[in-house]
Amino acid sequence: MDRTLATDLARLPELLEATHRTAADALEALDARPVVPPTGPPRAPEPLPEHASGTESALTAFAERWAPRLSASAGPRYLGFVTGGATPAALAGDWLTAVHDQNSNSALDGAGQDPERETIGWLRDLFGLTDAHTGTFVSGAIMSNTTGLAIAREWLGERLGVSPSEDGAAALGPVRVLSGAPHSSIAKALSVLGLGRSSLVAVPTLPGREAVDPAALDRALADTPGPAVVVANAGTVNTVDFDDLRAIAALRERHAFWLHTDAAFGAFAALSPEHAHLADGLDASDSVCVDLHKWLNVPYDSAVQFTRRQDLQARVFQNAAAYLGPLGERPDLVHLTPENSHRLRALAAWFTLRAYGRAGHREIVERDIACARAFGAALEQDPAFRLLAPVRLNVVCFTLAEDPTAARVAALREAAQGEVFVTPTVYAGTPALRAAFSNWRTTQADVRRAAQALRTAVKGTA
Repeated sequence: MDRTLATDLARLPELLEATHRTAADALEALDARPVVPPTGPPRAPEPLPEHASGTESALTAFAERWAPRLSASAGPRYLGFVTGGATPAALAGDWLTAVHDQNSNSALDGAGQDPERETIGWLRDLFGLTDAHTGTFVSGAIMSNTTGLAIAREWLGERLGVSPSEDGAAALGPVRVLSGAPHSSIAKALSVLGLGRSSLVAVPTLPGREAVDPAALDRALADTPGPAVVVANAGTVNTVDFDDLRAIAALRERHAFWLHTDAAFGAFAALSPEHAHLADGLDASDSVCVDLHKWLNVPYDSAVQFTRRQDLQARVFQNAAAYLGPLGERPDLVHLTPENSHRLRALAAWFTLRAYGRAGHREIVERDIACARAFGAALEQDPAFRLLAPVRLNVVCFTLAEDPTAARVAALREAAQGEVFVTPTVYAGTPALRAAFSNWRTTQADVRRAAQALRTAVKGTA
């Protein structure tokens, strides 16, 4: 064994304690450090070290070279994208995931599959799904949407008497995928799956909304030759608008289509009694995407994919090799996603659900919703800002009241990002910003700091 490696092994408890101190210091500083620090030009890569220097040296180099340049994305005022943090229990689970280093895909070494299946059951219950849905962990919403649409592709083949998994996507002929306001990952998934971005057909939305017009969808389905795929939204990115899932599902009485619902963060509305109606009908979906490193507050990367047709899922992703586990009626996880290598990412979710339960995660969701409402109200009271949509759940979509050009909106965002980070968007043709509240640490005090930072920034960029 390399001498330095052997020394690190002998000192492992001491090195883990040093890593613990480094992690604790970083988390303690989240509230005070810049949300997005000024980084300057990218650093030139250093050459790979020729000789070993050990873990302690690497910790020092990381603290000097990279840690000061990282954003405080785990903190309470990082409101860009839809980014959660990691609850204490989720962090513990993630550390232990690395410690045990399981490739939890095969029944030949099956213990890792059991906690994942238990966690899937808890999540299914949390989101109001029934036992008709099976689930698997994947890396994020894009992989979840891609997996769901791959199953939809196989369903199309089943209806048409072909098998895309065997014969290729071309065997389907032209495919139509209908949606009102799809996330960008849907087009990406269609490209990966060989169905093509051009197969995505935009269906009119309700006036002033991002929710699909069910009547327009009915007409579009009537005009579609053969079976189709409908991608519904349970929470759009810009304004957290929800399609009427029950109305869409009812259209199956007249039309043949696979219903895939992108509920990346909107599924968490089910935890709040006041907002659960928004996700009503989610269980009618044939496949569902939920992103867990958003509102469940587990570390990147973690998402879950649910479907009613695990048989078709296994037909797409089955992997035949003697060293892998069986397919059978209860397929090993290796047969259900594109991944053969599948870390036990379920453990972080298991830990946070086991530690805080339904009530604890309901409190996080409801507190974030209250923070979003307060933030929206603060901006509405300031004549410098204008809300572009009502605050339906946890996202505030806003812009400058006067002359909201892309350059002015970008300048505002950059001027405020030491205190609050928001991401750019365009809504109804207007350059805008969006603040997404999904972090377990965020409080009303953070709302006040964020709103004040934007007020200060708008004065400085006027």
